[in-house]
Amino acid sequence: MNAGRTPRVLAIAALAITALATVAYWLVFFTRGSVQVRGDEVYLGFERAFPLADGWLSACAAVGAVGLARRRPWGFLFALLAAGSLIYLGCLDVLFNANAGNYSLSGGAMDAEVIINAWCIGVGVALIAFLWRRRAALLQPDG
Repeated sequence: MNAGRTPRVLAIAALAITALATVAYWLVFFTRGSVQVRGDEVYLGFERAFPLADGWLSACAAVGAVGLARRRPWGFLFALLAAGSLIYLGCLDVLFNANAGNYSLSGGAMDAEVIINAWCIGVGVALIAFLWRRRAALLQPDG
């Protein structure tokens, strides 16, 4: 693989993983519940407020991945929308977890939550930096 293409391919992969993992998370949340950190109504009410926003994130990430792969300007737009959504949702989740004391809990569900929080903020920031620095090339049809 050409070194110039590698960052674009990584961005496409990050967007695709985000879209697929988000859908998978909600399927598990509502069917098996094994990703639920707690079982109380405060926690479950908070989490149940996310599917619509996460649906938006997943759609933007999927459209962004396809658009970047096809070198379309709308891919750049939707990738930026996904990146901003990742940061926003990650910040909401981090503050809730910090305020609710969830980070002091142990277990696989909380470990997954920490990874999700780090992914949202880290990948969101990295995508914005990548996209913005390479916007001229990404907005050209021939890349």
